[in-house]
Amino acid sequence: MNIWFKEVIDAHVAIEHWLGAGQGELEALLARFSDDYSMIALSGTKLDYPALCGFFSASGGSREGLAIEVDSLTLLDEWQYGAAVLYRETQTLNGSTTGRWSTVIFRREGEQVLWRHLQETGQA
Repeated sequence: MNIWFKEVIDAHVAIEHWLGAGQGELEALLARFSDDYSMIALSGTKLDYPALCGFFSASGGSREGLAIEVDSLTLLDEWQYGAAVLYRETQTLNGSTTGRWSTVIFRREGEQVLWRHLQETGQA
């Protein structure tokens, strides 16, 4: 498995554990994201790194029983210091399921893979 796919999967496991059970280290979770991180959420809202930090800080354990499944990983492009990856994410909570297609832009700094930008689009 390439490093980009591994990071998508590992990050979603960490997010599921943090949001669903309050498990894991907040600092380690936040360290996955670049200081200039940006995201366009399903709602169309744009979030930056401080907003992401605020969300995760306030939300540990807030979605008890959350399950996240990631599949259909596709490497869209790769360059010396980064990559673009498309994947499908399915979240289940309290019997309700939502799906989304997401495109992430990664940046590599040394051996660390950082999330630079994420675009989520609801799955029809």
